[in-house]
Amino acid sequence: MNIDLDTPASAMAIVAHPDDAEFQCGSTLAKWAAAGTVVHHLVCTDGSKGTWDPAVDQAHLVATRQTEQREAARRLGATGEVVFLGWPDGELECGLRQRSQVAYWIRKLKPVVVLGHDPWKRYRLHPDHRNAGFLAVDAVVAARDPFFFVEHDIAHHRPEALLLFEAQEPDHAEDVTGYAGPKIEALLAHESQFETTHEIADASDSAARQQFAEWVDYTLSLEGGKAGVKHAELFKAIVDL
Repeated sequence: MNIDLDTPASAMAIVAHPDDAEFQCGSTLAKWAAAGTVVHHLVCTDGSKGTWDPAVDQAHLVATRQTEQREAARRLGATGEVVFLGWPDGELECGLRQRSQVAYWIRKLKPVVVLGHDPWKRYRLHPDHRNAGFLAVDAVVAARDPFFFVEHDIAHHRPEALLLFEAQEPDHAEDVTGYAGPKIEALLAHESQFETTHEIADASDSAARQQFAEWVDYTLSLEGGKAGVKHAELFKAIVDL
């Protein structure tokens, strides 16, 4: 397994929902940001179904999740853009309109490295993760060549690497030893998701917060063990773009 890309000048995480980047590559983004990388987030859906409460005001939830995502990016040290495409949660498609939007932002922000969901992971349950993964892959191809989406009126841009997280067959590790803390703090910015993804029933429950932090540390340790380091995040790396 390969370990560590050269620190990129810029990176973009393309994800389905607010909090996906923090769960899947938060420590990598924090490590790079600390080394000077301009880190961008592109969130495809509005996160409006991220609750178990059928009485919730979804418009309020969307606004809350955007605020949480911006704060999470700040806690990672990210200094780039946080872009929300706003497609309805659970209904993301990987059509030409969506691909055009993602390719536009790749061309506009010019990331050296793009990170996204592995769309080929077997038995993937959530369609947004699958479709966001295909959008990242397809938009990288579209953004790099000048005759795709000429209406953008922006110069084409070819990233140097694509890292797919939740990878079916990971072959690359980022050694994130020392960067568990920023990932944990960024995830804790997503308070609206405490019940649904963090298993924190009460935001004031310090014991539950600590248990969550220990789980994050444990998952990073498991991945680190596969790469021969203390903490790691694993990816499928595609570098011939």
